[in-house]
Amino acid sequence: MRRRLINSTLAVVLVVIAVFGVSLVIVETRTIEESAHESVRSDAARLVSVVESRLVAEESVTAASMRSQVPHDRHVRIELPGQPPIELGERPGEGAIEGRATEPGGVTVTVRQDDDRVREEVGRTLLIILAVALLAVIAAVLLAVQQGRRVAAPLTDLAETAERLGSGDPRPRHRRYGVPELDRVADVLDASAERIARMLTAERRLAADASHQLRTPLTALSMRLEEIVAAADAIETPAAGGTGGTGGAGDTTGADRAAASTIREEALVGLAQVERLTDVVQRLLTNSRDPRSGSAVGFDLDEVVKQQIEEWRPAYRKAGRAVVRSGRQGLRAVGTPGAVAQVLATLIENALMHGGGAVALRTRIAGNQVVVEVTDEGPGVDPELGSRVFERTVSGRNSTGLGLAVARDLAEADGGRLELLQQCPPVFALFLSREADEPPAGD
Repeated sequence: MRRRLINSTLAVVLVVIAVFGVSLVIVETRTIEESAHESVRSDAARLVSVVESRLVAEESVTAASMRSQVPHDRHVRIELPGQPPIELGERPGEGAIEGRATEPGGVTVTVRQDDDRVREEVGRTLLIILAVALLAVIAAVLLAVQQGRRVAAPLTDLAETAERLGSGDPRPRHRRYGVPELDRVADVLDASAERIARMLTAERRLAADASHQLRTPLTALSMRLEEIVAAADAIETPAAGGTGGTGGAGDTTGADRAAASTIREEALVGLAQVERLTDVVQRLLTNSRDPRSGSAVGFDLDEVVKQQIEEWRPAYRKAGRAVVRSGRQGLRAVGTPGAVAQVLATLIENALMHGGGAVALRTRIAGNQVVVEVTDEGPGVDPELGSRVFERTVSGRNSTGLGLAVARDLAEADGGRLELLQQCPPVFALFLSREADEPPAGD
């Protein structure tokens, strides 16, 4: 912008100089030429008068007597009746300026001046005009640079303010620049910063309240599940001295022990889910305070995938569908196991709700990353949605549209990414960094 302002100012000044400078040169040249012609005509008239007065006084008119009357830079020719012409001064070349005066008595005086002097005077005038024009250009450039700095500095400052605002620093700067338009932009940015600050404060307050409200019921639920596990263990293990028959009150049958074992397994699964949910909630709340904070570690990807398949297999069996696993095994990734499990759970649940047929989890290696692909045999993602399925409130099946958005946020918080590789059949891929000490290998 600064360069554009300087160029535009310089262009205006050059146009003005070209228009008025050329006109001034033409006018001055004509003035100098007319002045030179008038000067020689005046000298011719004066010399005619001198010659006429000498003739009236019956004095001789000779070259010697007229030499003092002739300027040194003029050539004069005096023509008298009945006498040879008298010439004084050096005869000029062609193109000389000439002035002539004649008296009724027949006296004629012709005065000539070399046009070199006129050209010299015109040249001096041109030099003066060019010097003034150059000074005007220099002054215009200096003024344009000063004005450019005055305008560009506030714009740069406003850009920095907007960048700070976009990077999460909503402090208003309250700077004004004395330019109404720029001050208006500064007012809007400061007002936006204050609104964003209030919104962030409200969100942090909500996050703190949610953390407090969720921690207590999750802890209570975890304790209840632990009590269920303990009660199932007590039923599974008969009291000391029991016969294992049906005669005593403390005796348990084989069916009771089998039921207790099933209850214990389900309670352990529920306890693991509660612990994972607690970890995910804590991570989401931590990311809301500082997205740069993280707890990524190296972990066994097979365990997370296996745990998710076992967790969702009953729901798929009930729906008459299957969930299977394929691809490379023995992979280790860098991330948060709870967050990765939540992302995979979101994809598997999404396939259960909106997909069809069997759901397959395939693990593979791509460069320095490990990839978990989740695909099903359903109709796929609406072509009109495409990658917009990760945007909040965007859903093609009357759902909230938050699951995939939260899943992508969790993946990015671990330094990974969640992408839609194929729309039909749908293929969602979770990319995670591979643990550094793991040897590279192909699929």
